[in-house]
Amino acid sequence: MTTLRTPRLTLRRWREDDVAPMAAINADPEVMRWVGDGSVRDRAATEDGIAAWEREWEQRGLGPFAVEVRETGRLAGMAGLTVPVFLPEILPAVELGWRFGRPYRGRGLATEAARAVLDFALRDRGLARVVGVHTVGNAASEAILRTLGMRPERETTHPAYGLPLCVHVIETRCA
Repeated sequence: MTTLRTPRLTLRRWREDDVAPMAAINADPEVMRWVGDGSVRDRAATEDGIAAWEREWEQRGLGPFAVEVRETGRLAGMAGLTVPVFLPEILPAVELGWRFGRPYRGRGLATEAARAVLDFALRDRGLARVVGVHTVGNAASEAILRTLGMRPERETTHPAYGLPLCVHVIETRCA
């Protein structure tokens, strides 16, 4: 099992006891504002999402990690890699993403986790290219992507929701 450690966080695979705290994160409208169409998710949808993330790990050798705070052992959210099948125009691609509960925002934890995941993608998984997709207007996510050295590549529209998106990219070598 893949586990990443940063000074403040442990990024690990999902466990059954992660469902309730992740469901609480997914039920918060402020957290979900920039995810998909902005709808909150209930416990059943959270269970389905975690199961899908674990299938990604089994099928692709990458996926979203559960992120816990080392000092407390509490689940802060998720950060990881996924294939952005919702946006076929940028495929093949692997997307870096994250979602943190409100108490864990504004403390640099998302940047810390995203940096660890990006390093995992480029070094451990040998990916030459990673994208980050955010809804236009989500300044916090854009700032994290830029801090990680990702550059804007294109603007597009979410095919299902009609929302404007910005795709950032980082490449380790020429294609």
